[in-house]
Amino acid sequence: MKEVEQKLETVFTNIANTRMAGLPICNEALRVQAVGFREWQAHWVGVLVTPWTISLVLMPGEKGPLKVLGPDEKMKWEFPSGSYEFMGLNETALGTCQICSLISPVVEVASHEDAVGIAKQVMEALFVEDNSDLKRDAERKVQMEAARLNGEPVLKQPLLRRDFIRGAFLGM
Repeated sequence: MKEVEQKLETVFTNIANTRMAGLPICNEALRVQAVGFREWQAHWVGVLVTPWTISLVLMPGEKGPLKVLGPDEKMKWEFPSGSYEFMGLNETALGTCQICSLISPVVEVASHEDAVGIAKQVMEALFVEDNSDLKRDAERKVQMEAARLNGEPVLKQPLLRRDFIRGAFLGM
C-alpha cells in the first residue's frame, strides 16, 4: 500500500512542480499527498490531495489492470456508500488508473491539514453503507404504530412489499 501511495505522490509532485506550477487554480497552502489507500475489489482506492484538486483514485492491484478509459469515457464504480463516476487517468509513470474529482479547484481549503482531514472523512464515508432503507423502515414502523395507537386500521397506511414479507402489517 505504501508503495502505491509513494508512486502516486511522486508522479503528482512532479506534475505540481511542472505542468501545474503557478496556475491560478492551485492553492499554495496544499501539497501532494495520497491519503488512506486500501485494497478494494482487487484494486487500490484512496484519496489524492493536490494543490488543484481532491480526488478519489483507483489504481491497479496485483490481480490485474483497470479498464483503459478514453478522454470522453467514464466508468461507474459501486461502493458501499453509493455509485461514483470515474474518468481515465493515463499517466505513463502510473499505468492505467481512474480518478473521480471530489473538490476542484481547492482554493477555498484553508490548509493542507484541512485537505487531509477532508480526504480522511471521504475514505471513512466511502465504505459506510447507504442506510436509507433502514431509515425508511424505521419511519414506516413509527407511522404504523401511530396509526395503531390512534385506533386507525394499520392497513390503511400504504403497505410496501418489503413490509408484507417482513410481517410489518402484523405490527412486528
